[in-house]
Amino acid sequence: MGSLFLPILVNFTKDDMKPGSKSWLSASKNIREALENHGFFIATYDKLSDMLHESIFGQADELFALPTESKIKNINEKPFHGYVGQIPIVPLHEGLGIDYATTLEGVESFTNIMWPNGNTSFCETSLSFAKVVAELEKIVIRILFESYGIEKHAESHIESTTYLLRYLKYRAPQEGESAMAFPPHSDKSFITILYQNHISGLEVQTRDGEWINVVFPPSSFVVMAGDACQAWSNNKVLSAIHRVTLSENKKDTRYTMALFSFLSKMVQVPEELVDDEHPLQFKPFRHNDLLHFYAVDPKRKTENILRDFCGTEISTT
Repeated sequence: MGSLFLPILVNFTKDDMKPGSKSWLSASKNIREALENHGFFIATYDKLSDMLHESIFGQADELFALPTESKIKNINEKPFHGYVGQIPIVPLHEGLGIDYATTLEGVESFTNIMWPNGNTSFCETSLSFAKVVAELEKIVIRILFESYGIEKHAESHIESTTYLLRYLKYRAPQEGESAMAFPPHSDKSFITILYQNHISGLEVQTRDGEWINVVFPPSSFVVMAGDACQAWSNNKVLSAIHRVTLSENKKDTRYTMALFSFLSKMVQVPEELVDDEHPLQFKPFRHNDLLHFYAVDPKRKTENILRDFCGTEISTT
């Protein structure tokens, strides 16, 4: 298990959290520092009610209780967007994905596959959760872009963003089983936002290779940069390598709700982030192409995937 680590915490619940305010400018500094140095930060955000908190994890129980033959119908041509489970090397993990999760059509499509007769409660809860977390992601994007002086690009970025909501389950390891619930990896998203129940287990690797336990308050969010964000930032932002490790003495199931943002337009480094001191590291690419490139060989060394996929000759990733 990793060592204890207290990450940067950003409070998005302040009344004066508006562009130009003291809270906004403070958040801008902290978010940029956190994503450049650690690849993630913790967010407190009061838009998710206690009722929705209880409901989303109740729906997770109901979803994963479905028979396997139902869950494997969660198929998507985009890699890692559909059902993942029943894998011998990661027996503790199971996950399902709702593509276009901030749209009624996206959530209804998934719901009707899982429950052919419909499930209004699941549909309403999932859509409400995705919309709340997506609003947090949009604030993060606006602040991050502003921190680099390129806020003029934020709205077009947001308009080109789609969201994948994944329900993730990690059962407690049985005697003799590995505590590794999910192996080390970096996300292929632009931004990932994680929301978990009371069971911890997330570990993040520091730049010097040390694994740290991420300790964060109840009902808070982990906001993490993905590989696409690192490429977009011209290697300024760190795409955090992370894993899930569970303790054998924890018998409860760990549920995590993960919202991943993806771009429907080309991912490319803004010209403002390129100069003589910071030459261009990555060529423009389509986000889905990155997913497919990784899917061909998921064992690619995480630290090299961007260089291998879209790096320029001077890329040092």
